[in-house]
Amino acid sequence: MKKWYAEEYEFEIEVAGFLRGKHTERYCRNGEEIGDKYTCTYGCPVNQDGYGICPKAMLVLYPKMEAIRAGGDLERIGGDGRYQTTVVCPDGCVLFRLTATPLGNENFFTGHFFREC
Repeated sequence: MKKWYAEEYEFEIEVAGFLRGKHTERYCRNGEEIGDKYTCTYGCPVNQDGYGICPKAMLVLYPKMEAIRAGGDLERIGGDGRYQTTVVCPDGCVLFRLTATPLGNENFFTGHFFREC
């Protein structure tokens, strides 16, 4: 892999809580624990141990990440602020808090990266 584009945003996804009980055994296949953190720019989020986030959770998180990349405001769709929202995993077990941090780089689509070389 040869990453050539400096992304606009960095994302942190933190396990904020559970909907049922105080642990995820027998509920969450990924074994999430409160305080677990995943980070990424464009690729799939990984934690400090190199493990990836649950693919089912990405079904919910990815559209919100794309909304931010497109200049959107998560508060307009129920978020906690422009760059922060809390979502429930599709299995209804884990609460994830998504936070985006602008990095100050050009937007992929409006930054003229598709010009002929």
